Amino acid sequence: MTRKTGRRHINGFTLIELMITVAIVAIIAAIAYPSYTRHVIKSHRGTGQSKLLEVMQAQERYFTVNTSYTADLTDLGYSAATAIPADGGWYTVAATACSASTIDQCVLLTATPQNAQTADTTCGNLTLSSRGQKGISGTGSLGECW
Repeated sequence: MTRKTGRRHINGFTLIELMITVAIVAIIAAIAYPSYTRHVIKSHRGTGQSKLLEVMQAQERYFTVNTSYTADLTDLGYSAATAIPADGGWYTVAATACSASTIDQCVLLTATPQNAQTADTTCGNLTLSSRGQKGISGTGSLGECW
């Protein structure tokens, strides 16, 4: 802004103009940041879902050959026996027997949030059973998380 005072021109912003600009930026940031955070958590949730489906496909191939499921993920070709990381390290996936069942008849895969993804209290742990049942441990709805 240019102002004329006498014979000189003064260039620059007044303190009020600067404070108004800072206030507007702060309001926009206060609205945008939580929305951005929710979007990032939701997109990372997709990596956990993807890894669950990948491991379940490997379990089904294993079942086709051996007529049983396995809790040892090295049997499926993974490097770790109990928990494998999803892409980006946002989740780890583990396999256990379904409740009230032996590992031969049903397997339950659980994707547990890691790192910053632990802030996902809406969905929490994602689960997938060999019977096609999907689940969550968080406070949200199944449709919202899957």
